[in-house]
Amino acid sequence: MAQDNKQTQQQVQVQAQQQVQQQTLTPQQVMLVRLTEMPIEALQQRIENECLENPWLEKREGVDEESGTSGFSGDSGETGDSGTEYDYRSEDDIPDYMLRPTYAKQVPENVEYGDTLSFYDQLKAQMPDFDLTERDQMLLEYLIGELDDSGLLGKPLYQIVDEAEIYQGISTTEAEMLHVLGILQQFDPAGVGARSLQECLILQIKRDEKNPYQSLLLKVMEKYYDDFIHKRWADIQRRLKLSALQVEELKREIKRLNPRPGSSLGEKSMVIGHQITPDFIVDTDEDGHITMQLNGGNGSALMISPDATEKLEAYAKQKDQQLTKAVQEDIRFTREYVERGQLFIDALAQRRESMIRTMNAIIKLQRPFFLEGDDTLLKPMKLEDVSELAGYDISTVSRVCNSKYVQTPFGIYSLKHFFTHKAVQKDDAEMATQRQVMASIQELIDEEDKKNPLSDEKLATMLKQKGFDIARRTIAKYRELMKIPIARMRK
Repeated sequence: MAQDNKQTQQQVQVQAQQQVQQQTLTPQQVMLVRLTEMPIEALQQRIENECLENPWLEKREGVDEESGTSGFSGDSGETGDSGTEYDYRSEDDIPDYMLRPTYAKQVPENVEYGDTLSFYDQLKAQMPDFDLTERDQMLLEYLIGELDDSGLLGKPLYQIVDEAEIYQGISTTEAEMLHVLGILQQFDPAGVGARSLQECLILQIKRDEKNPYQSLLLKVMEKYYDDFIHKRWADIQRRLKLSALQVEELKREIKRLNPRPGSSLGEKSMVIGHQITPDFIVDTDEDGHITMQLNGGNGSALMISPDATEKLEAYAKQKDQQLTKAVQEDIRFTREYVERGQLFIDALAQRRESMIRTMNAIIKLQRPFFLEGDDTLLKPMKLEDVSELAGYDISTVSRVCNSKYVQTPFGIYSLKHFFTHKAVQKDDAEMATQRQVMASIQELIDEEDKKNPLSDEKLATMLKQKGFDIARRTIAKYRELMKIPIARMRK
């Protein structure tokens, strides 16, 4: 009996150990996460840097460029040949043609941009994702307005509290404002709403829960921040008992952090055409056929240098001979960079696959929009919906959609544009999205008598006649989001 109990305990320990091991990301998984988060321009720069740093990583010249097209036709929205059968267990199962990058046509100079929201508008657009009271919403909007261009909060909370009462007649406390600030710091991008550079970096590190270096990074930022800003890495290495390799990895991870999170949502980068390179290109024809291409940019496929392979093979033939220390070091160096290069190539292939499958899922779910370009045709869609259709977990879909853009015949849109929430009941049958309601509000205001503009209460009554049962305060919220002044200011 004692023996059975001992075996049971051992089995439990083994299972627990396996679970811990499964939760630890491999280097390839960490790299894949990083690459998936990158928009096309950042990815191109990363590829260039990797080729410069790795002497055995080369660009393959003369590779035929695949079209990378996925086709959607008919009501079913079935994918074409390159958009079907996504059941690859690993990168080894992906067909060869899927491992070669594709390069779509360049963006027209006169393309119309569908999303031109400011940094502040994009933050406000995230508010419906949180369970907020009306007071929380009011304070949160005020706090968002206090952020600087970097997305940071440059004033102390007591000053913000005083100014809110003096200039806006809003009576609040530091404790209440701190509560609202905690909500704001959960918004995207990570780090927004921080009160210092240190807090900004810590918020980003805490958000990245799957990072195997998270614990060490937090120790550096929380306990040894002064050493960090003065680049006293030798002291940090000694105090944390780190190897030279660990120090280099920490430096690499820290370089990924954004000291100005607001810049990733800045209005200039959203409006100025040439600063946005779409990650996807979607086209349609008169027959209702939709094609999607992954924009690979300009460049060639990557490969491991044949010289490296020949060198390792030559050394392998000398395994019975006594090798000098210099030769052994050369072998180690070559093998290390060959493995690193292959890891990078494999991660790029997996990134491409996840990008294609996720975008295909979005097109299927929002097919009417991609055919007509009408925002009112957007259906309620959540990350879970795309995750289920694409066959990836929600975190992967979220990374694919973050900071990515798609060029359509109707303009360039952020992928987040296609995620809408259920708003109100229409005709007791179909659910209308927020954009449908806002489009109806805009239409009514465009047609109103400018000498006698419609009040929010009158708008609510007229929308109810259209089948939208909307409260007056909700009308006011939508109107403010649309930057439409109150009735008396529209005369």
